[in-house]
Amino acid sequence: MLVLSRRVGEQILLGDDVVVTVISIRGDKIRLGFTAPQEVAIHREEVYRRICDRRAEEDLNRSEELEAIHS
Repeated sequence: MLVLSRRVGEQILLGDDVVVTVISIRGDKIRLGFTAPQEVAIHREEVYRRICDRRAEEDLNRSEELEAIHS
């Protein structure tokens, strides 16, 4: 894991297309701003995990439906 220190207004670049900017720091909370192409999905971890869980459930349902059709 790479650990970086940044101050408000400073940025981190991810590749050529994604910029992360420190917007504010208040106590133990930091606000980040992201600039990225529209095709780059950016999610909080808990949202991303729900999306993955939902996709896995949909894939399982599709597999079960196909299995039932071919049985």
